Amino acid sequence: MNRWIVYQRERFPVLSHGIAIGLYTFCALSFSAAVRGVPAAPDLVHFLAAFTSAFVFFLQLRIADEFKDKEIDACYRAHRPVPRGLVTLSELATVAVAGAAMQLAIAIWVDSSLVPLLALVWVYLGLMTTEFFVPVWLKARPVSYLLSHMLIVPLITLYLTAFDWIVAGASPSADLGWLLATSFLVGLVFEIGRKIRPPGEEREGVETYSALWGLRAALCVWQGALIATLCAGVAAGILLGSGAIYLVVLGGALLLPTFVAWRLIHRPETASTRVIERLSALAALLVYSGLSALALGYS
Repeated sequence: MNRWIVYQRERFPVLSHGIAIGLYTFCALSFSAAVRGVPAAPDLVHFLAAFTSAFVFFLQLRIADEFKDKEIDACYRAHRPVPRGLVTLSELATVAVAGAAMQLAIAIWVDSSLVPLLALVWVYLGLMTTEFFVPVWLKARPVSYLLSHMLIVPLITLYLTAFDWIVAGASPSADLGWLLATSFLVGLVFEIGRKIRPPGEEREGVETYSALWGLRAALCVWQGALIATLCAGVAAGILLGSGAIYLVVLGGALLLPTFVAWRLIHRPETASTRVIERLSALAALLVYSGLSALALGYS
């Protein structure tokens, strides 16, 4: 048990990830209900079911990374749990399969109509794990790699919203498209942000966008993703009608990480991995908490 406590602390911190995934799940359910015209806080049972499924999805994504990166980790990152022998890939595979069984049981218990959507996410996750059967082609095209892998996020978002509209016996609202777009862009912000490092923090064998494009260019792309996230989040919020003050607060709050990104572009020597990662996480929390507040206040 102690091995798994160490593993989660290093690779998948349960508490911090749980809080973020809980907010993301709450936003998906409340937004879906609002655009159906029945704004309300999610039913606790359905929220917990969706949250558990989402948590397992993100754990499975982490485990998939362990398999994809096993050769690079063995060569350059021997300190990580798998190469140093703390846990094995077969043990992680068992955890992923057990999680999938739990997800399936939850889907059948809540509403069996969830199963096809669950299978869709699993299929895409499997394709990601195999690098879509073209690993060399994708590795040579970092932008295609990034975009293709981030598509898993709106798929998970769609599945979570289904715990609202499928359970209610309704069809998915077309307005959900804005939430899916927002979640895709939030994923881009986070993924790009965690792979930007100043020169002194670059490490051999660790692929980063700052090493690929240069620090200033990577910061520009990250800022562009932040601005796009802000625009999509506000567009999603406008659908919720009477929450103008919330839109102002959300937009104003998101200007903080955008402004810091602008400052870092002009003074890249002040950039640090920790600051960029924290700002990326802050942007995600602001978007999902803002949209949740709007959804609950929608009339």
